[in-house]
Parts: sequence; structure tokens; C-alpha cells
Amino acid sequence: MSASVIKHAPGWTQPFNELDGFSHHYATVDGVRLHYVSGGNANGETLLLLAGFPQSWFAWRQVMSLLSDRYFIIAPDLPGQGDSDKPLSGYDTTSLAQKVQGLMQLLGHTSYYLSAHDVGAWVAWPYATLFSDQVKKLALLDAGIPGVTLPESLPATPDKAWKTWHFAFHLLPDLPEALIEGREAIYLEWFLKRKAASPMVFGDEDMAEYTRLLQQKGAIRAGMATYREVTVSAAQNRTLLRERGKLALPLLAISADQGSIPDMALPLREFAADVTGIKIAHCGHFIPDEQPQALADALREFFR
Repeated sequence: MSASVIKHAPGWTQPFNELDGFSHHYATVDGVRLHYVSGGNANGETLLLLAGFPQSWFAWRQVMSLLSDRYFIIAPDLPGQGDSDKPLSGYDTTSLAQKVQGLMQLLGHTSYYLSAHDVGAWVAWPYATLFSDQVKKLALLDAGIPGVTLPESLPATPDKAWKTWHFAFHLLPDLPEALIEGREAIYLEWFLKRKAASPMVFGDEDMAEYTRLLQQKGAIRAGMATYREVTVSAAQNRTLLRERGKLALPLLAISADQGSIPDMALPLREFAADVTGIKIAHCGHFIPDEQPQALADALREFFR
């Protein structure tokens, strides 16, 4: 369904000056106010984008610009992410997926493509399973899916642990908040620039925006919450697999040559029936930021 048949037009809009044709919006779903940015080709097919930790819709902005000629794009901040509300509960990935689906329902979109990165990919897996009648194709970027492809035991060797150390850290109650609060810029400097193939990808504007978001009241707690619910999310996904079987819709598994997951496609083929895998060169974990043109080209080819 294209943007021209939105059932409920947003009551408030603010153009995003750095991204021509896109605007900020807010909508409330089950008492949670969600921020999202939308725009692009009003007569094109709809594309839903989900970002990961510690980012927001902002991670997709370059890809959005490159795909705006073809798609009407909706890039929400998940509950607890970006400028969306940070509720005290509801961070298992099924609950997060239901909130996003509530947004799409509110806006009147019933058929669309879905691309998701990192924690966004965690949410996209149950989303595509539960709402397979709406998601036409799915692209997942550099993420292990809880209960599906995310190992229960993460590597502890020095050459690999730097990519996954934060899982255990984020799971601890209270300590991450105590250590990160007041030092958000230091934390983000390491997290974003170390995991990118080139730290120069994240400039001053990017760092200032992500620092602003993490300094919001409740943002650190909310950022940790998805990790703290990972065992719940894993159990939910295992149940969905038992009850519904393999994911049937076409899936593009996108790896990066210097990313966190060496081969996204290989483990997913056990759980999805139609998997295509690609690997983007000269790229670390943050694929939309690091190689937006290569990613946009891949998505355009897969979704067409």
C-alpha cells in the first residue's frame, strides 16, 4: 500500500532539513509515543526500516536518500530508542514487533518491504513471522537472532570478544547505567568507531546526535532492556519456529567483511526457506553508515 492511501494522516509533522522530502512524525501506539521519519516516493512501494543499538532511525538517513526515488520509506525509533518513549517494560522482541506493527496499522500500510540492522533485526525476525501476510521481503543486516542464530555462549578470545563483550555487560542490572551515565560520549566513541571499519565514518554530527539521544532520561536503561530480555525473546522465537516452521518469505542476509557475523546466510538457512546471502566489502558492523550506496543498491535489487 503506497503513501497515497494512508488511512490516518499524522497530525504533526516537522521537515527534516538535511533529508529532502522527509519529515519527523509522532504517533501513539498502545500508550507508547513513537517517533518516526517518513518520506520518499508517495506513489512507490513502502519500505520499513528498523535500526539497532545504540542508534536510531538516523542510521538509515543516507540509505533513505538513495532509495527515496523508488520507495515511500518509514523509519521509526523502536520503543526505548531515539526520540520514542522509554517505557519501563515491553522490551522483548515480540512486544517491540507488535508496537511497530501497530504503527504501520495506524498509518494504513498493509504490504511492505522490511530491512533491519542489529537489534532492529532481532525485532524483524518475529515481525516477519507474525505478520508474514504484510511483509513481502525481508533483509537482515549483521545480527545474530535470539533463539535462532545467536549463540548461547559468546566468544571470549581476544580476537573476537571485542565484538560481543557488551552482551554480558548490558545484561547486568544497574551497573551499565552507573558507569555510562555522564560518560555517554566516551561509551559511544568506542562503541561506534571501534566497530566500524573506519572510525572516520562517524563524524562530529553523528556523535553529537547519538550522545544527545543516550543522554535522555531513561535512555541507557531502555538501551540495556532489549539485551536483558534476550532470553525471553529467544524463547518466543523458538516457540514461533515450532508452531509455524521455517520463515517462508524471501530473505536477504547481509554480512560485512569486517562485521560481527562472518556469514549471515549460512546459519539462517536452517530456519528460513528462501535465503540469499551477500557480503559487503570494506565495511564493519554499521553497514548503513559505512556503505550506504552498496547497501542501497543491494536492497533495490532484492526488493524490486
